[in-house]
Amino acid sequence: MSELQAIQTKDACPVAGPYSQAVLTPHALYISGQLPALASGELPSGSMAYKTSLCIANLKAILAAAGSDISRVIKTTVFLTDMKNFTEVNGEYEKHFGVNGAPKPARSCVAVHQLPKGVEVEIECVALSGGGAAGHSEEEIERRVAG
Repeated sequence: MSELQAIQTKDACPVAGPYSQAVLTPHALYISGQLPALASGELPSGSMAYKTSLCIANLKAILAAAGSDISRVIKTTVFLTDMKNFTEVNGEYEKHFGVNGAPKPARSCVAVHQLPKGVEVEIECVALSGGGAAGHSEEEIERRVAG
């Protein structure tokens, strides 16, 4: 595997610009901000909890494609267009991070003026590479990335 490898999966929302869904390095996986969208790119309506769950589902799909999983996330950044949504976002967030004995990742939550496609929440993360529950070999990761 080269030093840097772009990760792309059809199981997560497509990117909204000229960047990778994630970049895998020998030590870490850097996942771009994920919007509350379906893998088709559709932006469904719903509660902030539902929208947060969509962002996290996209993160999980990218983590899996890279051979990692949510238990290996070490840092997240949550972007909100309105801090009034902070409590509802946290309620959904805590259902996914720091569960089953995994430590809660470090996190920043930032209020921003606006986000791409007019969404109200976006989440990015950094995870340790490999070692996920899927336990994929380098060959399996390359096959998933190519697919």
